Amino acid sequence: MGQHLKSLEKRRHELQIQANHERKDIALHFEPWEKPLSWADKGVDIFHFFKSNPIILTGAFATLAHYKPKLASRALAVGWGAIKLIKSAKSLI
Repeated sequence: MGQHLKSLEKRRHELQIQANHERKDIALHFEPWEKPLSWADKGVDIFHFFKSNPIILTGAFATLAHYKPKLASRALAVGWGAIKLIKSAKSLI
């Protein structure tokens, strides 16, 4: 029984070394993606914030429409187009 436990302990140690090596390799391959993915994560967080607090987005758009109506109409057109594009992309998936 003692020999079996020693062999299991040795195998566990070898697997830990292998896992550590593989983690380092993966980290090297994904290092260039770290910054773009963090920006995408921030964008998702902002989206969820506005989704849970729609009054803030509505108030900001109302202020924009009051002071800059042409810019607000362009923003509305772009937003509407983006929503239509997202809905059509969802239906394809």
